[in-house]
Amino acid sequence: MTPVPESDFGLALIGCGGFGAYVLDAVRDIPGLRILVCADPDRDRAAALAERHSATACASVAEAVAHPGVDVVVLATPPAAHADAAVQALRAGKHVFCEKPIAASLEDAARVKEEADRSPGVFVVDHVLRYNPVLRLLQRLGGEGLLDPLRRFAFENDASDENLGPDHWFWDPAHSGGIHIEHGVHFFDAAAALMGSDPVAVQGTAVRRDGGPVDIVVATATHPGGAVATHTHSFTHAHRAERQLMRLDYGFAEARVTGWIPTFATVTAWTDEAGTARWERLPERAGGLLEVPGLRPHGQERITVSVTRGAGSEHPASGRGVTRVVPHRVDCVIDLGGEARKPYVYTESVRAAMTDLLHCAAHGATPVADAHAGMAAVAVAEAATRSAETGRTLPVTIPSPSFAGGAG
Repeated sequence: MTPVPESDFGLALIGCGGFGAYVLDAVRDIPGLRILVCADPDRDRAAALAERHSATACASVAEAVAHPGVDVVVLATPPAAHADAAVQALRAGKHVFCEKPIAASLEDAARVKEEADRSPGVFVVDHVLRYNPVLRLLQRLGGEGLLDPLRRFAFENDASDENLGPDHWFWDPAHSGGIHIEHGVHFFDAAAALMGSDPVAVQGTAVRRDGGPVDIVVATATHPGGAVATHTHSFTHAHRAERQLMRLDYGFAEARVTGWIPTFATVTAWTDEAGTARWERLPERAGGLLEVPGLRPHGQERITVSVTRGAGSEHPASGRGVTRVVPHRVDCVIDLGGEARKPYVYTESVRAAMTDLLHCAAHGATPVADAHAGMAAVAVAEAATRSAETGRTLPVTIPSPSFAGGAG
């Protein structure tokens, strides 16, 4: 169920390209939210989108922020423009919904975080995986003790470059920050959320296509306690040949999650009789377990559990110093409707992130994907990028509040 804000919120969009239009379509029917302004340096583009939403068109951040009734500013520009626009809106006391990454550099990300800390406005970065029902459920199963702490996070992303021509801003680090920053932040952040920690060091590798830009990157990040996360992104495929796999190693359990917007996962776990009984009760709780505030169910979500008792020996089993008697194998399937539901889940996750912002603005709470999460993901991404350039493993330094120099 979508929480209804206690008051109306007026929204201004900065950046009226394809993604800006997509965000407005995703959030336009949230109760209490009114689309007031569409801003873009291309006045014709701003005017066309504004007409669709019965809003006012303008050309600049300053005009949008100053428009009467604007409470929420949505940033949907290329990454290099995020930081300045976010700081301007936060200084005006506005709430900010920022497309990822929070900024194209760590210095700028820290500047945004500093401003968000002292602004009365709520800041949310559009890390949609934080609002994804599959990953939220895996976190919840960990909190309930059905999954041990995550030991290894491995993500492989064979993404498309079919619509990324040689002159596209995506390939220019001055505009995008590079693949780790423009795209990888989603998964650095997902690993941090699932592991419950930010990494302490990272080793990066980059591969450049002949005569062209870097189009394959790999980062291996170590987390506290001996956990490790490996991230691979390859922008080298046709759309129809895209594929993604997230493998999560919990020791006595493993999850395999498909799609960069997850809609399907399998979990295989070894457990005892008491654990088996708890797993078997999951399907009857499926509705509550898969619920994310602001994300509307479509009726195709399913959790199924099958148990093979005695699949293993009654003798104790050991791994990494942990010994248990776990003779039963559990196979769990989490299905949001399969790959066909990816566009729906993506849109609804954006909607859930905006709902989170409005709820926090109304009630003074801290959002799920706040400025610290956005900054920390950029810190890892920038360290991975520099590691690839230098060939050295580099520490990941999450800036303190004084890092940005207290710009006032």
